[in-house]
Amino acid sequence: MYSEALVYALAALAGTAILTAAMLRGWQGWLTLKARELDHHRPELEGGSSAGMARIEIADLKERIRKLEAIAAGVDL
Repeated sequence: MYSEALVYALAALAGTAILTAAMLRGWQGWLTLKARELDHHRPELEGGSSAGMARIEIADLKERIRKLEAIAAGVDL
């Protein structure tokens, strides 16, 4: 009924799909692990100091923008 080549092709396709699903599951697990590691190493984000950190980050970004604008204008800092 089915040719031998078709059976081999379908078996290879099924094997590839299973392998791809397993690799995707592993990748998602690895990403979850890395996200947990990042959360573990940044305990300062857990407290109530997130507003203060946001202000520091905004000030840092403003300083970077000021430096980039000076470089674009050709001004030495």
